[in-house]
Amino acid sequence: MTPIPDTTQKQATAQGSVIYYRDGKTVLARQGVDRKVVELDKVPKHVREAVIAAENRSFYEDAGVSAKGTARALWSTVTGQQLQGGSTITQQLVRNYYSGLSQERSVTRKFKEILIAMKVDQSKPKDWVLEQYLNTIYFGRGANGVQSAARAYFGKDVEDLDVAEGAYLAAVIQQPSRFADPEGADLQAARYRWKSVIDAMRETGALSAAEASAQKFPELVAPKKPFELKGQARYMLQQVTDELNRRGYTDEEINSGGLKIVSTFDKKLMTAAERAVKATIPDGTSQKVRTGLAAVDPATGEVVAFYGGDPERYSYDNAFSAKVMAGSTFKPYTLAAALDNGFDLSTQVDGNSPLRVASADKPIPNDSGRSYGRIDLVQATQNSVNTAFVDLGQKVGLDKVAETAEKAGIPAAQLTQKDAASFPLGVSSVSAVQNASGFSTFANKGVHVEAHVLKSVTDGEGHKEVVEPVSTKVIGEQAAADTTYAMQQVVKYGTGTAARLYDRPVAGKTGTTDDSRSVWFNGFTPQLAVAVNMFRDDNKTVTVPGYGTQFGGQLPAQIWRAFMTEAMAGKPVEEFPEPSDYGWDDYSPFRDDRGDEPQQDYSPPSDDGWSTPSTEPDEPSSDGWPTSEGPGDSAQDGGRNDQNGQNDFGRRGDQSEQSDPPSSQEADQPFTRTDQPPGNGSDRTTPND
Repeated sequence: MTPIPDTTQKQATAQGSVIYYRDGKTVLARQGVDRKVVELDKVPKHVREAVIAAENRSFYEDAGVSAKGTARALWSTVTGQQLQGGSTITQQLVRNYYSGLSQERSVTRKFKEILIAMKVDQSKPKDWVLEQYLNTIYFGRGANGVQSAARAYFGKDVEDLDVAEGAYLAAVIQQPSRFADPEGADLQAARYRWKSVIDAMRETGALSAAEASAQKFPELVAPKKPFELKGQARYMLQQVTDELNRRGYTDEEINSGGLKIVSTFDKKLMTAAERAVKATIPDGTSQKVRTGLAAVDPATGEVVAFYGGDPERYSYDNAFSAKVMAGSTFKPYTLAAALDNGFDLSTQVDGNSPLRVASADKPIPNDSGRSYGRIDLVQATQNSVNTAFVDLGQKVGLDKVAETAEKAGIPAAQLTQKDAASFPLGVSSVSAVQNASGFSTFANKGVHVEAHVLKSVTDGEGHKEVVEPVSTKVIGEQAAADTTYAMQQVVKYGTGTAARLYDRPVAGKTGTTDDSRSVWFNGFTPQLAVAVNMFRDDNKTVTVPGYGTQFGGQLPAQIWRAFMTEAMAGKPVEEFPEPSDYGWDDYSPFRDDRGDEPQQDYSPPSDDGWSTPSTEPDEPSSDGWPTSEGPGDSAQDGGRNDQNGQNDFGRRGDQSEQSDPPSSQEADQPFTRTDQPPGNGSDRTTPND
């Protein structure tokens, strides 16, 4: 009348999951119960015999219960005395393994335990019972099961335990909390209990008298502190967990399914990312100034590194969760859309300021009202000319610009104001990971591979699932090559010279929103795409001691260069694909109306002189563009935006509410050393961004 329960207690069989860095060997974090189930033949015979000698000498002969021990335990329960020992290994397993048997001390529960133990003994092999027991029992030090106990007490796998060590684990079962890290009287008690197990093994014949007398009390390793995640590991664990959930793994599976999870994160590059940020940002910088960095492998979509800020200070990270206005880093999506829809690098666009567009109530200006005349798309990109990209957006169609950005990994929900003339200027907010992933499209010949943080997941039974990210053809190979070529000029001659690498080609784009509320540098080599942003969590102007108001070509570009110098060290130099033959053999950098032309043969200094502050640019004017938002929040901006965090500027003329247009997105000046000669990019009338 008392059936064997058909379910087990979750905690009895739960195995914690282990998360690894991309090498599949280095542990990043552990989640859930510390248990690793092992088969009985992996447990040395002397360890099994030690447990049997300590807990149930008649295990292989009895019927699952001990008459004397059970009678003693029942009497203790009836009289209210402390429950005495006497439970067999089978009874202990039944109590801790099957559902429906509580730990309360009652005669009814004890009888039920006895009957189920007898039925288990009749229906299950003894070795099965012993295997489940060894994997179920708690050994102290947070270790569940004999394998985890071997690691916790002796720093080795259970199969490597010697006789003395196995005897100690058997001794621990009786009082795991007391014997976990014994000192003083507890140590003396642990020695006595260990010696009694050795003697019991001699009495059962597991050890000869000589073998028993030769045993010495084993040396325990120091207990490990509870697994505590620090720094970026907290953010890494959160991103891994979030992606596991998105891919259908429940929290219960993660915490108790014994999963082996291999992430995409490279430990060395994670360290390099944090070092690049902390070594570049000066001491004394306001804690409200936040920096994010994300690095994506273009060929695989793997997020190999990021820097998300200080988890002790911020509730959300700067790389995945924080979304800030993209500014001029959005312009390459407009350029790519045009080049993939019949335009070419020699296409002429209107670089004059201001530019009047039918869909905008007010004219759109360039920085400082500067006009460039009719310019081609290379010059427009190199000098980040706002009016040129507004004109280009009108020509190619804003719907195509939005489609290109979405295919490149920017979620459609974030592509706000996509009907506004200012849309190509980057009024949408994106994360560093999204922007790095988007630029990886250009490095990967026009194909976007979904950004992800998981390489593989292996379940407790050894079934391995390799993550296969979605690939999307965004633009043609030639359009990607031409977009990349235009962005190479940004780093060679334009607003991003501070990001140059000594030994290899770089393509990139600076970005600075109005009032410098968010500043960016996005760049890539053929092997790696990296985005760096800086913003304030109160949406005010980003200023840094000794540097003043920031622009994308300043500290963001320096951080990018510091990280990439380390990340690309020792990597083969790969060249970008050749651009279309549009007569660029005769191309020279854009010369402004004063005749100042950047030096084409200039190269970065060999020392770390890039940390020298540049001449502080003119104070940017404000138009109230929002630039920062926390995860899931709309942008905030002093009441100038609607409820969805969208800025009023650039909406179609039939909108009832209008605000003043922005003066422009401010200049990202080519960052130069103060010892550079004048007229080579250090003046204040440098190209706007």
